[in-house]
Amino acid sequence: MSGSREATGLDHDGGRAPSDGAWRAQSVVVVGGSAGIGLEVARFFADLGDDVVLTSRDAGRAERVAKEVGARGVALDLAEPETIADALAGVERVDHLVLAAIERDHNTAAEYAIERAIRLVTLKLVGYTEVVHTLVPKMHQGSSIVVFGGQAMQRPYPGSTTVSTVNGGVVGLVHTLACELAPIRVNGIHPGIVGDSPYWEGKPLDAVVARTPLGRLAVMNEVRDAVVFLLRNGAINGVNLPVDGGWLLK
Repeated sequence: MSGSREATGLDHDGGRAPSDGAWRAQSVVVVGGSAGIGLEVARFFADLGDDVVLTSRDAGRAERVAKEVGARGVALDLAEPETIADALAGVERVDHLVLAAIERDHNTAAEYAIERAIRLVTLKLVGYTEVVHTLVPKMHQGSSIVVFGGQAMQRPYPGSTTVSTVNGGVVGLVHTLACELAPIRVNGIHPGIVGDSPYWEGKPLDAVVARTPLGRLAVMNEVRDAVVFLLRNGAINGVNLPVDGGWLLK
């Protein structure tokens, strides 16, 4: 995907570019922007010269990665939602918000780890919502939000009890936020297995590829491009977009 603003014709208020052709920098917040797909998104907008804030649970990592990509780093733990407002107090304006932070949890009903389950549910459903609650006053009618879920909600596996449930909750969260925050747009993105992501790269995935009509797995820059599309396209709202190469079809 081209990084040029001419590809969208939108300025940071969701309208057309000024008549003189000058582009204003946008303000982009990427929660979970210090690694993986979140980092790809943060780097994309930072390369455009936008004012990017990325977060990590680890303050040192947030600062280090932010310096590398030309962003601002903030330490934030979504599983401690009572700390979120203070962590984001320095954010003055939000044109785009990406909630990309995830944690992985292998948890079955037979051997249920309550503490881990509570952390993941809190992180994705309460934490995501509290970030939105904190930043909505900094948004405007042209702002947009993308929330990360995942395809475990549609294709569960042994140990995905909490992950599948939480990602299903993200679908409902997207729908209710799109209604509550209108005209601010809210969309969800649900990747399948992303072949070159830090977690999956190098793992034996031939069986997954065989069930994917595309004949290969999605890669991080394709998920990033889908996020950018959802953020920029002013007609897309309340959508939960799978990015999986057609994996669910077979």
